[in-house]
Amino acid sequence: MESFSSKSLALQAEKKLLSKMAGRSVAHLFIDETSSEVLDELYRVSKEYTHSRPQAQRVIKDLIKVAVKVAVLHRNGSFGPSELALATRFRQKLRQGAMTALSFGEVDFTFEAAVLAGLLTECRDVLLELVEHHLTPKSHGRIRHVFDHFSDPGLLTALYGPDFTQHLGKICDGLRKLLDEGKL
Repeated sequence: MESFSSKSLALQAEKKLLSKMAGRSVAHLFIDETSSEVLDELYRVSKEYTHSRPQAQRVIKDLIKVAVKVAVLHRNGSFGPSELALATRFRQKLRQGAMTALSFGEVDFTFEAAVLAGLLTECRDVLLELVEHHLTPKSHGRIRHVFDHFSDPGLLTALYGPDFTQHLGKICDGLRKLLDEGKL
């Protein structure tokens, strides 16, 4: 008996199509205005830190692709009960990371790169476990790329340093709004 599933094929096509179109216009279908502003600010931080426009674009594009693919998987009910528990754990860790980042930004002399880097690493590991059977190794590489980039202690230290104060303020404003609206 042939194992053909039109639902599976449609999901595969949707993920492939969306990954090819990962740009600002597609991002707005899945990412709200506040999230988009935070992503734009993260792009600016990455660009200034790495001194590389292509590298900054790649990391944000990878982030958008991963976010869109996970949203498509979730929307289509592709996750089983144990995976939904992982998704809840991921969301809790991401929320904890956002709250920690906010706290570090609002209270002077509290920043610890290792704490924030550790939270981001935990988020990465939970997300990789969540999508292990749903996304390709290439997508797993994108997840590692994004989280490894933003958990770099050098980048985090620069972000909380005097040269990035304006960027940090905008990122914190966006995170606060996302937390208040329950989107994070």
